[in-house]
Amino acid sequence: MPEFLTEAESFFEYTQSLRRDFHTHPELGFQEVRTAGIVARELTALGLEIHPGIAGTGVTALIEGAKPGLVILVRADMDALPIVEETGAVYASQNPGVMHACGHDGHTAILLTVARMLHAHRNELPGTVKLMFQPAEEGMGGADKMIDAGVLENPKVDRCLGLHLWNEKPVGWFGISNGPLMAGAEIFKVRVIGKGGHGASPHFSADPVLAAAQIISALQGIVARNVAPLQTAVVSVCTIHAGETFNVIPPAVEMTGTIRTFEPEVRTRVLQRFDETVNLVAQAMGCRAEIDMQRLTPATVNHPGTAAVVQAAARRLFPDADVDPANYVTMGSEDFASVLDRVPGCFFFVGSANPEKGLDAGHHHPKFDFDEIVLPRAAALMSAAVFDVLSNQ
Repeated sequence: MPEFLTEAESFFEYTQSLRRDFHTHPELGFQEVRTAGIVARELTALGLEIHPGIAGTGVTALIEGAKPGLVILVRADMDALPIVEETGAVYASQNPGVMHACGHDGHTAILLTVARMLHAHRNELPGTVKLMFQPAEEGMGGADKMIDAGVLENPKVDRCLGLHLWNEKPVGWFGISNGPLMAGAEIFKVRVIGKGGHGASPHFSADPVLAAAQIISALQGIVARNVAPLQTAVVSVCTIHAGETFNVIPPAVEMTGTIRTFEPEVRTRVLQRFDETVNLVAQAMGCRAEIDMQRLTPATVNHPGTAAVVQAAARRLFPDADVDPANYVTMGSEDFASVLDRVPGCFFFVGSANPEKGLDAGHHHPKFDFDEIVLPRAAALMSAAVFDVLSNQ
């Protein structure tokens, strides 16, 4: 077994410089032209044949081992978020209103480092590694678009791995679930249509603001009274827009939000009750409703056998670490779920927070940043996990 941790630590300056460059120049989903260009440059420098422009800005490449075996896909997401950065870091975003506030800059730098290490050991590699640098993870369907473009074929992918730096936990923690890890997500838009009028004469109107308020309150009963207490779901209304001035009842209200579930039967029940609640409450208030419901991702569910291999690799590399296999789950969503929905694999968390350094802001926060000491740790674990999964076929 190669000494991946030692090698990853020797590449620290390389990984850090890439991460900081990506952080300084963040790009939104499907706009990762500069980022994808750097990825292509680094992979080409290794002598790999690259395939750019997949789903717009995605990049893939193959590392072919000298020994026959399975094909394993390893993925990193490249996109940033529409957030004004407040970290004050020397490598802070130079793109106003855009920020790497979720760690994707680290993911991309990590996978480029993994590519260097695995390529160096290709003569020992029993199989093929397909590198997947993905655009638009943040709710824009980048994984699905790369799948539609054939990323899981030619050659056909047998296993898959992905990771996420995780600021909810400190450096030294690894979350490697044996099953469900992240929730499936829907996004919804509800338009409540009534009859506008003067605020002083509400009896001549069908007030959609009042109807929307009743709908929001009633929606909270779905999880409380339609989902079994030992199961889980989330229904959140996150925006509401109505009216322009203080004395006019508007003709319509628009609301948006998200639904999160794990089990298919819970999802079906929640969506059914959502539709009934919105439409019937609107009707009771003299209004009508239009619902636009879109599935964002399925649940992220790990293959137990693959997860066990990753857990063992983490314990071997980091014997003093907190390797949490106890089905650590979060209601956050992740579009790598679309890959896991088709190919057995494992998506795992790598703790990246360090409160003593002030590096513990949550994901999607304007002050989000992580302890860069985690970069070689993550690269080493991913490289070892790839090697072990292929070796245990």
